[in-house]
Amino acid sequence: MVKAIRIHELGGPEVLKWEDVEIGEPKDGEIKLKNKAIGLNFVDTYFRKGVYKVPAIPFTPGVEGVGEVTAVGPGFSEIKVGDLVAYAGYPMGSYAQEHIIPAAKAIPVPPSFDPIVAASIMTKGMTARYLVRKCFKVETGHTVLIHAAAGGTGSLLCQWANALGATVIGTVSTKEKARQAKEDGCHHVILYTEEDFVSRVQEITSGKGVEVVYDSVGKDTFEGSLACLKARGYMVSFGQSSGTPDPVPLSAIAARSLFLTRPSLKDYNVTRDELLQAAREVFTNVASGVLHVHVNHTYPALVSGFTSSFRS
Repeated sequence: MVKAIRIHELGGPEVLKWEDVEIGEPKDGEIKLKNKAIGLNFVDTYFRKGVYKVPAIPFTPGVEGVGEVTAVGPGFSEIKVGDLVAYAGYPMGSYAQEHIIPAAKAIPVPPSFDPIVAASIMTKGMTARYLVRKCFKVETGHTVLIHAAAGGTGSLLCQWANALGATVIGTVSTKEKARQAKEDGCHHVILYTEEDFVSRVQEITSGKGVEVVYDSVGKDTFEGSLACLKARGYMVSFGQSSGTPDPVPLSAIAARSLFLTRPSLKDYNVTRDELLQAAREVFTNVASGVLHVHVNHTYPALVSGFTSSFRS
């Protein structure tokens, strides 16, 4: 038996329970890990609260971590016992001392990487990568708008878009976050609690608008984000921290021939080759200094630690 966080009913941080669970042994195409570090992501709260559906209740949440391989099931030769690997995405279950995952989802961690850094970068880093490299390919001369610019993914988006030669506009809620966004490569930071971000974007771009908006906020920013786009601009909605946006009539994007997408990381890492290529790009950009990883908090692997993390 090992310890794991279990959720028996949907709700706030108080539903997280620290329990004994039986992990078992890996089957064909699976590996077993002893977790060294677990990444916490905003999407975890969506599953805990029921915003996103879970396969069954009770369940162990968590979609990201780094662990040492302790057992390898039949049918996979790339990974061996003792390897340090990262993982990101589904199936859930990382909030545990040990975890069984599909071997094809395991990403070898370079020896130079601290497990805590690796665990904190995989989901957010690969998300930032597909957003600026695949979903909409950011290039020199583009102007981009990034909401929640000081957040986990937002911070990496700002850094990556800046490195690609774009003019980066970011929105934040506090002056402290504004300073962080500036450090992360934002050329223009909008404090949306004090000024209208749509008006400021039009002012910054001389009324032209931006090529792409990366919006993880959702309901509170969605309509304004559309208004910030230039003709044939891309609205990339990849989160909904403020709630689900209202339904969008086609006429809302037809006027300027806009593009609207609601992408997901899993659809950009379908094959193992795609997964490893994405991870390599993230690791390379961190190692070269293009991306700076902010590990702002660490918590003990106890229910009190997980509860504290979500309350903060």
